[in-house]
Amino acid sequence: MAEEELSEGVLLSGEANVATRIRVEREARGWSTNALSDRLNEAGFEMNPSAVWRIENGKRRINLDDAIGFAEVFGIDLRNLAGPPQLAAKARAMELIDEVVDAFRATQRANAAFTEARDAFDAYLAEHHDIREEAEVMVSNAIAEETNKHLMKAYGPPPGEHGDSSSATEA
Repeated sequence: MAEEELSEGVLLSGEANVATRIRVEREARGWSTNALSDRLNEAGFEMNPSAVWRIENGKRRINLDDAIGFAEVFGIDLRNLAGPPQLAAKARAMELIDEVVDAFRATQRANAAFTEARDAFDAYLAEHHDIREEAEVMVSNAIAEETNKHLMKAYGPPPGEHGDSSSATEA
């Protein structure tokens, strides 16, 4: 069962990922366990070469302080250290994964803020029927304008349209 769990999702085996990643990073730099131990000690993270070997080989659990030390010595992000070894060895892939996840989180926060603002706006308009139609048109126009700005920035003008599209709407 334990082997099935490991093969099902590498992302779920963080400690094993860290052990593998430590070995991969150490070997990529041509460092022995002694050299890595020396660097950890110089950085203020006390560890002997035997402990490095035991961590790499799954004979010793790694604690958070150890993981922080390894990440610092290797010059990588702690999340990157715990990532799947197949991807973690590709630092740029891990950076891009972090960017995608960060952008997703920002999108989630923005969606929540939009929903909250829209709910407050709708609640206000429910009490002020006299301005509802005009306010709805203003919001729709502003959103359409922002959408058009985004599309122009991302894709340029629509096919067959040349020059500054804003001049046609301002006339």
